[in-house]
Amino acid sequence: MIAVRGATTVAQDSPQEIREVVKELLDELARQNNLKESDILFILFSNTADIRSLYPAKAAREAGYSLPALYSSAEPEIEGALPLCIRVLLLAETCAKARHVYLRGAQGLRRDLKRFSVALDGPSGSGKSTVAKLLARELDILYLDTGAMYRACALKVLRTGGDLSDEAKVSSVVSEIDLQILYKNGAQITVLDGADVSEAIRMPEVSMAASKVSAYAAVRKKMVQMQRKIAAEQSCVLDGRDIGTCVLPDAEFKFFITATADVRAKRRYDELKAKGYNVDFVSLKKEIEERDRNDSSRSVSPLKKAEDAVVIDTSSMGIDEVLQKIKQKIQEKV
Repeated sequence: MIAVRGATTVAQDSPQEIREVVKELLDELARQNNLKESDILFILFSNTADIRSLYPAKAAREAGYSLPALYSSAEPEIEGALPLCIRVLLLAETCAKARHVYLRGAQGLRRDLKRFSVALDGPSGSGKSTVAKLLARELDILYLDTGAMYRACALKVLRTGGDLSDEAKVSSVVSEIDLQILYKNGAQITVLDGADVSEAIRMPEVSMAASKVSAYAAVRKKMVQMQRKIAAEQSCVLDGRDIGTCVLPDAEFKFFITATADVRAKRRYDELKAKGYNVDFVSLKKEIEERDRNDSSRSVSPLKKAEDAVVIDTSSMGIDEVLQKIKQKIQEKV
């Protein structure tokens, strides 16, 4: 069983507006917590003393919530309290983690629940993806691996025998791509044509192909549309090359994560060796430097630091140190 909290406000004490906001609040609580009406056992409302025209519980019943037990109570008058406010406590039969919902004027009651986005940009091997995953876990928000989406596009082109230098053909392949981003046990699963390709997209040849494929305007347009839709629905951390400059230019928090080419090549070398791949350090470094040139010089959404991004050089920093520095910057503003 979970207890889910929520609150909302009305502009004026009128039955019609109370009906509207109560339905909006309950529907959003059900949506975000993936609840059916039969899952909801009890709904307890309280409202500030300046709401008198309609009990929120009655509004809930009129909105179609007929199965749960309902109760409303009026709060005492408290100086400085948020006016015209309706609060709710919902008990539901589920094992999922509760997602609380605060709407309209009540959003300020829970600043910690405010929806926000974190953009982590930087070159390949800078550590941004590792940091992004850990940061999302610590903040308990979604991590969206945008690079995996472009890698999946590249893998699709490679598997179809497409010419990576033919923008028209690449764009045609990607326009029909069957790509899904799933989340299981806190991890992102990249599904291409119905198959899990989370490991396949990490091969060196796919990485190089992804740099070329992601430079095409039609490919980026399709992927950016997917990314913006996901970010608009919930708080999240995104990492890539142009998150803060193109994908989410209004992101509340922007960071540019970088490191020297030698350090980045060594990280990639160790990662691939640990997975059993036979790789050469010198070749990897050349590939990284070539990818840096490709990413920085492309005409469409090049790798670039956003003007308001905080630069973090991870060359001589451990992951924990980088993570704490980013969290500190975020906590200063949240």
